Amino acid sequence: MSSEPTTVQSDLSELIAENFGANATYVETLLARFRSDPSLVDESWRTYFEELLGNGHPGASAAAVTSSVQPEPAEPQAQPAQPSGDGKQAAAATQKAAASPTPPSATESQPKAEAVPIRGAALKIVENMEASLAVPTATSQRRIPVKLLEENRRIINTHLQENDRGKASFTHLIAFAMLRALEKFPQMNDGFETVGGQAFRVKRESVNLGIAIDLEKKDGTRSLLVPNIKNANQMRFSEFLAAYDDVVTRARAGKLQIPDFQGTTISLTNPGTIGTVASTPRLMPGQSLIIATGAIEYPAEYQSIHPSIVPQLGISKAITISSTYDHRIIQGAESGAFLARVHELLLGKDKFYENIFLDLGIAHAPLRWNVDRNPLLAGEEHMHEHALRQARVMELINAYRVRGHLVADIDPLHAMPLLYHAELDIETYGLTIWDLDRIFITGGLGGTETGTLREILDILQRAYCGKVGTEYRHIQSKEEKLWLREQIRVEFVHPEPVDVEVKKRILWKLISAEQFEKFLNTKFLGQKRFSIEGCETIIPLLDQLIERAGDLGMAHRGRLNVLANVIGHFCERIFTSFEGSVHPSFPADEGDVKYHQGASGERETVGGDKVAIKLSPNPSHLEAVDPVVEGMTRATQDSMMEDKELGREEVMNRALSVLLHGDAAFAGQGIVMETLQLAQLRGYRTGGTIHIIINNQIGFTTL
Repeated sequence: MSSEPTTVQSDLSELIAENFGANATYVETLLARFRSDPSLVDESWRTYFEELLGNGHPGASAAAVTSSVQPEPAEPQAQPAQPSGDGKQAAAATQKAAASPTPPSATESQPKAEAVPIRGAALKIVENMEASLAVPTATSQRRIPVKLLEENRRIINTHLQENDRGKASFTHLIAFAMLRALEKFPQMNDGFETVGGQAFRVKRESVNLGIAIDLEKKDGTRSLLVPNIKNANQMRFSEFLAAYDDVVTRARAGKLQIPDFQGTTISLTNPGTIGTVASTPRLMPGQSLIIATGAIEYPAEYQSIHPSIVPQLGISKAITISSTYDHRIIQGAESGAFLARVHELLLGKDKFYENIFLDLGIAHAPLRWNVDRNPLLAGEEHMHEHALRQARVMELINAYRVRGHLVADIDPLHAMPLLYHAELDIETYGLTIWDLDRIFITGGLGGTETGTLREILDILQRAYCGKVGTEYRHIQSKEEKLWLREQIRVEFVHPEPVDVEVKKRILWKLISAEQFEKFLNTKFLGQKRFSIEGCETIIPLLDQLIERAGDLGMAHRGRLNVLANVIGHFCERIFTSFEGSVHPSFPADEGDVKYHQGASGERETVGGDKVAIKLSPNPSHLEAVDPVVEGMTRATQDSMMEDKELGREEVMNRALSVLLHGDAAFAGQGIVMETLQLAQLRGYRTGGTIHIIINNQIGFTTL
């Protein structure tokens, strides 16, 4: 029987192993799939296999010869001895032999087993492991506390989830710390090669970081892929996070391409996901370093302590990181120093977390590593320190109420730089990461009397640092401040789910606003209209205000959209003015531009109530309409007092002024401040005005 198919198969395996290393098993699986049906693999793999099988490998597609293990023949049983000499002696010997049990043969004493040939992917793993024996390796290990890593990761994930950007795992952050550590120890990325019998150190500038990905097959078996991230050392954290997730997603979808497996310089594996505390992975030829991360857990001697006691003791979870390296080009001291650098970075040295937060656009300062000092464990003489720490928590709560709006996420374009505010940093008040799970008095914050520092910070950040910034502590009235605080708790700390019908209405208003602007831009191209584009959310906002709104005053930008989608039933009038004529029902429009128009209408709310709406015309310069609207509202209230014999406070609840401003006009035109000065005068007050400032990022007072 010819051995040519077996030889060709062996040559192919060696070639694939040389090109793909630890991923050779996966590639050979794709090759088998290609042989059965080329359409089952992607085009890039199809091209590669066609070149592989047609490039000097005749008959390579033939099936490999299989062999079975045959049991060795049993030794022949010993023949009974022939009688000799005295017949009686021989008979006695025969009886003795018959009386004693016959010892089992060597074959019978072995347990029954079946020898199964190792083939396919499993055989390739065997070959890879045998090849790894040719690499002289050594391993360094380091135990690293992860308290700071865990807390900052929680802040990062809160930010990412709020912005629909996925999440960051411990592996993401540890891998990024590895890449930053390589800046100080670039020799860890070098390789070893032998050319013509001469040993060479291969210096490589780019780090192609291999990521070990465990995949479960349909039959329940598992396979390991190690695709790499090209030039990972040149990426910011946000770029690395996206590249890492992209590789994992494509691996699980079976969409990895040939370049994803080539050129790996350093690998990272994470056996800790299955509870392994520490491991010594094998190093494949061509690589000089592989890092393994173990399970994240409390030290074994503390795992029986109740969770409520652990925070008081200042005990951190820890992780073991192993560095297995090629001892021909990396020495033990270098490996140990490299792990020490990773340790330093994970503890926040050299602004490791600050740079990540800045890159992701997180307004909060990262937490920092500190030595714990719990006064409750230090005796009665330190109780004063505990009381002082409690007082500082109350100071922190007040600081968020006063300054929290400064770090609120209210700039969708992120045009303004993020600023650090020390008053919102727990370290300013002598608090550390070890205090996060300790209980403090809250003074009624979020409807609670006590809570951990972690819970307190979560409430404060949701209330004052989210998508809405609230500044109200300057108000003199205690009742008003308490009322606002309660509304903040209801709307932001413990919000109720928005009704589905309300969501549909908001979506419809957004679509209507956008389509209206698109129609005008298409139908009346080039005509000035002061579009609301980029600020369409003002339309659903006004729509919700209609439930209790009265008189409206606004500048030019967006006025036409408000007429069409808020006041309602004015599209025909608007289109007529664009066509250069005057609608017969609105003769007053003659001689004025369309974005000065006013209107009156009546809207029926969801509850069936009818609300009268007046949009004041604004023929003058922008903010000049402000006192006009306030006068309209005051006149409406005065009429209600006379016609319905109502008191001043009651009519203030029945008519409301809403003023829409441009950001630059509000700050730049003096009439705004003059109007605000009238707010509390008895002859001019209207009970309050809602001011909506539209920031169109232009800053031109005439817009």
